[in-house]
Amino acid sequence: MNPTLENNPVEPHDMSPLWRPALVLFVVLSLLTGLLYPLLVTGVAQTVFPHQSNGSLIARDGQAVGSELIGQTFSRSDHFWSRPSATGPMAYNGGASGGSNLGPSHPALAEAVKARIAALRATDPGNRAPVPVDLVTASASGLDPHISLAAARYQMGRVARARGLSVDQVDQLVAQHTEGAWLGFMGEARVNVLALNLALDSLGKR
Repeated sequence: MNPTLENNPVEPHDMSPLWRPALVLFVVLSLLTGLLYPLLVTGVAQTVFPHQSNGSLIARDGQAVGSELIGQTFSRSDHFWSRPSATGPMAYNGGASGGSNLGPSHPALAEAVKARIAALRATDPGNRAPVPVDLVTASASGLDPHISLAAARYQMGRVARARGLSVDQVDQLVAQHTEGAWLGFMGEARVNVLALNLALDSLGKR
């Protein structure tokens, strides 16, 4: 006669040898990856790169006025203007980084470029030089804090007149706030607009 389960009931298996090591491993990994590792990385960053790890903030009179990494809007004639931003609901919104995603033939982009060129011409009517492309188109991130050297030079005459400075004086400030290509060969020279405008403001001339 064949044995049956009724005659040979299966004994319940003891799971404790399995869940106890799993629980210990969970606690250990949680401490390592969730507490110790972040503390180690934060400590190293604060020690070796304190400025960068705290947001690369720019301060004036002891107060943070912005970051080297995020652009700001400038519209006064005695300031250099930044690259346009396509973020919403406001420009240079760090929580909504992104470009317009409009193609070069899109009518909305063409109209936006025309309006930006018109604004630049209106504030400096005597300047008939070609408008650099980065002054009328947004970057992919919408947060770009830099403009090209060409964009800075395009605006130097206007800023110099508005501030009662010579173009050479403004050119020297631009040169002082020009960052070279990364590692000497990647990208191109660029100017941080916020840092440059703060340097202009520190001259005390309008």
